[in-house]
Amino acid sequence: MINQAQFKLRGRNPDVLTCIANLSNDEVFTPPEFASRMLDTLAEAWAAKHDGAKLWADKTVTFLDPFTKSGVFLREITNRLTKGLAEEIPDLAARVDHILTNQVYGIGITRITSLLARRSLYCSRHANGEHSIAKSLENDYGNIWFERMEHTWAGSKCKFCGAGKQTFDRGKDLETHAYAFIHTDNIKARMAELFGNTMQFDVIIGNPPYQLSDGGFGKSAAPIYHRFVEQAKALDPRYLSMVIPARWFSGGKGLDEFRESMLKDERLRAIEDYLSAADVFPGVGLKGGVCYFLWDRDHLGPCRVATHYKDWPVSIEERPLLENGTNVFIRFNEGLSILKKIASVETGSPDSILLSEEKRFYHLVSSRKPFGLETKFKGKKSRGSGDIKIYQNGGVGYVPEHSVTKGNEFVGKWKIYVGRAAPGTGNRDTYPHRIISTPFLGEPNSISSETYLCIGPFDCKSDAESALSYMSCRLTRFLILLHKPSQDTTRKVYSFVPTQDWTQHWTDEALYRRYDISKEEIDFIEKVIRPMDVTGGGQDG
Repeated sequence: MINQAQFKLRGRNPDVLTCIANLSNDEVFTPPEFASRMLDTLAEAWAAKHDGAKLWADKTVTFLDPFTKSGVFLREITNRLTKGLAEEIPDLAARVDHILTNQVYGIGITRITSLLARRSLYCSRHANGEHSIAKSLENDYGNIWFERMEHTWAGSKCKFCGAGKQTFDRGKDLETHAYAFIHTDNIKARMAELFGNTMQFDVIIGNPPYQLSDGGFGKSAAPIYHRFVEQAKALDPRYLSMVIPARWFSGGKGLDEFRESMLKDERLRAIEDYLSAADVFPGVGLKGGVCYFLWDRDHLGPCRVATHYKDWPVSIEERPLLENGTNVFIRFNEGLSILKKIASVETGSPDSILLSEEKRFYHLVSSRKPFGLETKFKGKKSRGSGDIKIYQNGGVGYVPEHSVTKGNEFVGKWKIYVGRAAPGTGNRDTYPHRIISTPFLGEPNSISSETYLCIGPFDCKSDAESALSYMSCRLTRFLILLHKPSQDTTRKVYSFVPTQDWTQHWTDEALYRRYDISKEEIDFIEKVIRPMDVTGGGQDG
């Protein structure tokens, strides 16, 4: 009984790893329950590929968490292996020692997380100490490596991760956040350096850091999680699973090449998509949701896509990640059938989801700075001779017409203004949601700052009012959502929206009839998209 108590990886109530605070929104501790969910997905894939064999009963499989923080993945893996190998290695002490010495490895992201991970895994900060449950490890850090790394500066940024020199070129007493796994040109050589020349990991799993300050204006930060995914793939494991922000579905800052490579990679076996990050990481302000994926080196084919949101039924479908002709991932399974119905009506093609170029609404949408004026630009408070109105951040002002450096074709026409940033929802993704800020009519001889996009131009007020009613429809905004990766609502997010006849007032009922949207599809759209009233014609963006 004493021997059992010394080595058994017993549960605690509460589990200490559910009680620790996150380091930041970018270095987030994974809840044990969620780590277990990822491991369940892995085990199911392993059994399917190995005639029902249990992953946790194989004493040869090696696991790596290359950015361990709390050590939760390594602990949960060890717990499962301890149970699964009981028959093959009956002695508990020998079994645990074998697992910790030969099967489970990690790389700490900071000194404090490496210590935390060792305590979680070895029950001691010293892997070879007297209190460690591993007895064959020969050094202090065991199989959880950490050493302080320095960035490699190329001008004002690190050449490996893009971190800003001004922020991270710091003293010895502060963490550099120069993560070993991505600060190398040769990841296989780095792994050989850390764990030996013969080490080949079968499974790489974990939750990487998400972004770092890149030294840009204000709180500018560059994503880095994709760099961890790329390095892990380069190690050629059998399976790779990571939880990362879902923003990569539509690309974004520094992510376009990564998005393309992921969506074209037929080895992605499963994506579990969580529309609200708070459903995974309570209290974390991460917009756009999160997902975890399972990459299977020997799988070629469609991907199992599952969408989760609070108590909604989980939507599951096996499908290609990239539809023909598109360059974004259609996040909602229900969205595919709706896009196909719209394309069928507009183009006559029943299988495509793409509109013909001339039918795309985005041709009416301006680029950033529709009139050449930045967000911080402020017009005069009172109108002078020859001035025109400017809709700007915080209200309206007046500027001389010669201030307009672009977009002159809009100035004397009716148009619609809509905020570039979607309405805020605090630190959480909530549904139903408006998707865009409330659009409003722009009269002739008015312009806007970069705060707004400009839509038009229209020859008369009634045409502009027709388009305004169309933008308020739930179906229209659902189509925007399918191409929208973040709060930033740029021209390209209107790519799936068709143009219409601007001689009528548009309602959802009219659009549902036009495109033969089913009752189930309507219910889904109206569960996701909130009604919008544009009759006031005011600003909220």
